[in-house]
Amino acid sequence: MVTLDVQGLTTHYITLSGAVRAAEDVNFQVDRREALGLAGESGCGKTTVALSILRILPLGGKIVKGKILFKGKDIVPMPEDEVRKNIRWKGMSIVFQGAMNALNPVYKVGDQIVEAILAHEPQTNKKEALERTAKLLELVNIEPSRAENYPHEFSGGMRQRALIAMALACNPELLITDEPATALDVIVAAQVLKLLRELKDRLNLSMMMITHDLSIIAETCDKLVIMYAGKMVESGTVVGIFKEPLHPYTQGLLSVFPGIKATKTRLTSIPGIPPDLLRPPPGCRFNPRCKYAMGICSEEEPELINVGKNHFVACHLITKK
Repeated sequence: MVTLDVQGLTTHYITLSGAVRAAEDVNFQVDRREALGLAGESGCGKTTVALSILRILPLGGKIVKGKILFKGKDIVPMPEDEVRKNIRWKGMSIVFQGAMNALNPVYKVGDQIVEAILAHEPQTNKKEALERTAKLLELVNIEPSRAENYPHEFSGGMRQRALIAMALACNPELLITDEPATALDVIVAAQVLKLLRELKDRLNLSMMMITHDLSIIAETCDKLVIMYAGKMVESGTVVGIFKEPLHPYTQGLLSVFPGIKATKTRLTSIPGIPPDLLRPPPGCRFNPRCKYAMGICSEEEPELINVGKNHFVACHLITKK
């Protein structure tokens, strides 16, 4: 069963200088109990896709075209009241990037979770919300009595787990996490990722994980979408892409990580910087940084094609073979 089906999603930010083409023609599906990773450099459009899915784009952000089907129903034309009442928190929720700043510093952690429950479930009374908050904190391995603490009394890992508890407050079917291991040391990050995997299985969640770290996706996800400069360049199963990365950008992302064996090999980097999305380059947006670029790459935008086993790639090196 398909939980989320994104079809041709195109989102722009309208500025005085023109439209920033942050995400264009994005397509993917997240099935029930499946985890999908959305990866790429900072500014590639990952978070824009997530904010579009939840219909919480900042001022100037606009879904220009495309469909976002949640359990078969398109939420793009849906009235805001209906999205707030039936989709956000109840259907799908998000754990925002930056646990250090995502909680309100002047309210107790438990009160913030209670507020989320009462705001989206008016039929629930405060006593029931408090009881559920205690269970939610326990679910993420936080002592329920810590609900009386303020965010500054929590460590970074505890704040991240508290945000996960808050995101689960109304029993969503899809959980979106934006850079869940940012600003956490490796041990705490590993604990948070382990918790997310366990919650996904225990609660039968679908999950969408946004990160620039492919090692996190390898550990937690079933499918992978690689984005560059607002465009999808490759998608498929995690195993398939890690075994045989086809797009030069994907190959570059994988080559910047050192192996676990103590072999002395020089790490490679991707030269240049991502393009200005106000005026992206013609043709393939990666062509100015690609060592395999041909004449056609700066003239014609490559199509995303299926090369077998639901492995899709948008690259003239593949399509012109």
